[in-house]
Amino acid sequence: MIRSMDQLPLPLEGITVVAVEQAVAAPFATRQLADLGARVIKVERVDGGDFARGYDTAARGLASHFVWCNRGKESVALDLKDPRGLAVVRRLIARADVFVQNLAQGAAARLGLDAATLCAADPRLIAVDVSGYGASGPYADKRAYDMLVQCEAGLVSVTGTPEQPVKAGIPAADIAAGMYAFSGVLAALVRRGATGRGGPVEVSMLEALAEWMGHPLHHVLHDGTPPARTGLAHAVIAPYDAYPTRDGGRVLLSVQNDREWRRLAEQVLGRPELGTDPAFATNAARVARRERTDELVGAALATLDTDEALARLETAGIACARLRDLTELAEHPQLAARQRWREVGSPAGPLRALLPPITLPGGTEPRMGDVPALGEHTSAVLRAVGMTDDEIAALRRDGVAA
Repeated sequence: MIRSMDQLPLPLEGITVVAVEQAVAAPFATRQLADLGARVIKVERVDGGDFARGYDTAARGLASHFVWCNRGKESVALDLKDPRGLAVVRRLIARADVFVQNLAQGAAARLGLDAATLCAADPRLIAVDVSGYGASGPYADKRAYDMLVQCEAGLVSVTGTPEQPVKAGIPAADIAAGMYAFSGVLAALVRRGATGRGGPVEVSMLEALAEWMGHPLHHVLHDGTPPARTGLAHAVIAPYDAYPTRDGGRVLLSVQNDREWRRLAEQVLGRPELGTDPAFATNAARVARRERTDELVGAALATLDTDEALARLETAGIACARLRDLTELAEHPQLAARQRWREVGSPAGPLRALLPPITLPGGTEPRMGDVPALGEHTSAVLRAVGMTDDEIAALRRDGVAA
């Protein structure tokens, strides 16, 4: 029987995911699955677990990366180099719908946990291999940390100032791969629903981030020249930059067409004649005189407090934003008004966390479970696959489980 809209379950309820994962890319993907209702069993090393647990202690003693990417999962600590530990993982996978791994290149295949091997043995299984550069080609065995892939994918070349390229301030390559792994699982689940067959899913960090480089990449492919690095400015639009205000803030504005420039000149700059001055009346003219254009805008905004500057720009119909830091993001009025903040449990106590951005109105709210301690669920999960307390105790005694 179809439930009414206010009783719709989370879309992945009843789906079990086993993940042998570390760092960001795969954990970020499986956290999305957990938020949407899947049961995610995270298999970690017995000697410290996912190494992202040790990145920092910023989240009340826990690592910020780990808190971000691992809520709502069950942690099982096993030594996969021991045949007994590997046998337990195989028992878990036999009961799972999805398996995800992002071990170092070749490690999963040596353990028999690569997608091709697992899916050949169980056609209903969806098995995901997340790698840095893919399973073949000259880069297959290269280390693939996020910053390295940002460089290889050209992101660093288009980010920064004319003088200095910089990496993105977030792990863009990891996030890109994680989101394609997430959407790949969803697509494979739809296909399995229609055909009864799961199959392998392959995602590489390089290929994911190369897709995100589409605009500058096509600029080069078809025009022959890359867009210039311009900091917060825009390579082909002016004015388009962040400008200081009287009270120490910064306001970013973007003039998209010449009508908007005339409104800016009249209502914000107080210089209506600039709207029709041939030296500034068209975007091409303003780009050619970018330095002078920025001087005019900057001089006007420097006489206004940030709130006043934003109000005038909004009234004039000019796209604008406050240049916020992370503390200000955490208190953003839009997030507060839309009630996007929740608390999740953790070994360090409750922690603030944002609702995932996929909103399903009329259904159950995303499941934002606790951040697990290492091995917190080992005993419960092993009992659920038929192991006795004596068997579990023996694995713990021998260091195969924790």
